[in-house]
Amino acid sequence: MRSPYRVCFVCSGNICRSPMAESVFRARVEEAGLDGLIEADSAGTGGWHAGDEADPRTVAVLARQGYGTEHSARQFRPGDFAERDLVIALDAGHQRHLRRLAPSGEAADKVRLLLSYDPKATQLDVPDPYYGGNAGFDECLEMIEPAAEALLDAIRTELRERGDLDDAKTKSGDVSSDAASNDGVSSDGDTSESLTTDDIPARQP
Repeated sequence: MRSPYRVCFVCSGNICRSPMAESVFRARVEEAGLDGLIEADSAGTGGWHAGDEADPRTVAVLARQGYGTEHSARQFRPGDFAERDLVIALDAGHQRHLRRLAPSGEAADKVRLLLSYDPKATQLDVPDPYYGGNAGFDECLEMIEPAAEALLDAIRTELRERGDLDDAKTKSGDVSSDAASNDGVSSDGDTSESLTTDDIPARQP
């Protein structure tokens, strides 16, 4: 059996959006009985908060919904591409940064926008809540939850197609689901670049 399928969620400082996405996605993986087969972590495009816990407002919104809150921020490095199957950007600025950072075209192809997986999403960026109030963190979670579920569905389909899912022991028995699945940096304490239509990829099947 292959090594676990590894996903890394990336925002700016790795204290707001990406740890939130990591926690939600981990919960979905565990609920599906796929922990051990799919692994997740998160990182930031910058290292300003390296070693810090998640923003207290992120911790609060996650805790209210029963998600895990343990976290230590770190910066995403070029070498991380080789150890990840997918690198999930929280907004288009992160996507551009990561694709420029990628050491090869193959590595750059691993970068995807989280909300591109949600067919009902009305935008492709999860907005940075860092400079706002608590409501912004609630909004982020509301956007992340369905996208994380859709991302898991897409990965599950890929694992099934390559023959790995049949070997997985799941809590609920047979797992069935199908789904589909952009440098600049937008904050968590950084500056952002404006999103243009050229930066928005077509939704991927």
